[in-house]
Amino acid sequence: MAKTVSGKQLVKILTKHFGFQIASQKGSHIKLKKTLNNQTLVTIVPDHKELARGTLKNVLGLAHVDSHDFWRHT
Repeated sequence: MAKTVSGKQLVKILTKHFGFQIASQKGSHIKLKKTLNNQTLVTIVPDHKELARGTLKNVLGLAHVDSHDFWRHT
């Protein structure tokens, strides 16, 4: 069985371990920002109890976070 992660867990890991900050929240979507090499990375995390694998993959891609690095922090 594959691991799952909630939106809140994802936000917590991205802010604690990958340098993101919560920029805003609109409804159930949380916007995270990070400046890296004079470039601002922005990703949106849906605040769902369980994120679909494709959604998680897309969020991590926008955040420039390797999935193996991410799973080490879960």
